[in-house]
Amino acid sequence: MDWIETVIIAVVEGLTEFLPVSSTGHMIITQNLLGIEQGDPFVHAFTFIIQFGAILSVVCLYWKHFFQFDNTPAPDGSTPWQRLKHKYRFYWLLFVGVLPAVVIGLLAKKSGLLDWLLDSVLVVAVMLVVGGIFMLFCDRLFNKGMDATPLTEKRAFNIGLYQCISVIPGVSRSMATIVGGMTQGLTRKRAAEFSFFLAVPTMAGATLLDLLDLVKEDASWATSHNIAMLLLGCAVAFVVALLAMKWFVAFLTKYGFKAFGFYRIIVGSIIIVLLLTGHSLAMVD
Repeated sequence: MDWIETVIIAVVEGLTEFLPVSSTGHMIITQNLLGIEQGDPFVHAFTFIIQFGAILSVVCLYWKHFFQFDNTPAPDGSTPWQRLKHKYRFYWLLFVGVLPAVVIGLLAKKSGLLDWLLDSVLVVAVMLVVGGIFMLFCDRLFNKGMDATPLTEKRAFNIGLYQCISVIPGVSRSMATIVGGMTQGLTRKRAAEFSFFLAVPTMAGATLLDLLDLVKEDASWATSHNIAMLLLGCAVAFVVALLAMKWFVAFLTKYGFKAFGFYRIIVGSIIIVLLLTGHSLAMVD
């Protein structure tokens, strides 16, 4: 990977991280278009690590949620544990929501399934189409949320279960968690915002695991060039995601998922046709 490829992939990540089109899938497609070697441990790690750069934009945009505690009195008769959960309710709900992804993600990584999926452009393309078809109808099926619906521990955990589906590249973590929130009675806007919040611990954990794996397996990757590319990728993804996120919330609240569904179907179908007819996605072989 060179500097230009790093910037291109980071821009793609920043634009797509919070859109229901699968940022990981789009990065895999972009890497193939650029002719970047797949299966390389550093390329796999780069795909996850720069996502953390985009996720940090959530903390920046919604900093009041992350650094403000609930100082209202806990209900009468609350135990010390209940009072603690009341004060740090925001973080407790994130913890509950991220638990399913921790279990499923670790199992997928230990089994080698995750690395195999990351190398398959066909899996990405098929899931783009399948997810796109679903998105044409999900507004009609689940758009019954109410602003008054409380986000309980059970609802947070159920949304976390939906997030586990996104271990398959092309599904879209954003789509899975937003739809999961809508099935729990949240509005599109509230579901999208909780999806953003849940991304922070999820991607922070994935980034840490990838860094540890890289260091344990072979520390020779940690050249000044590679580290500089990671830092540049994170910085570019952060700035682009910050701009894209605000637009997405407004668009989703007003128009729903249908436009993204059509986009996914078109892109996925084109890639499937190219692969089945023996064409390479690489622009330069």
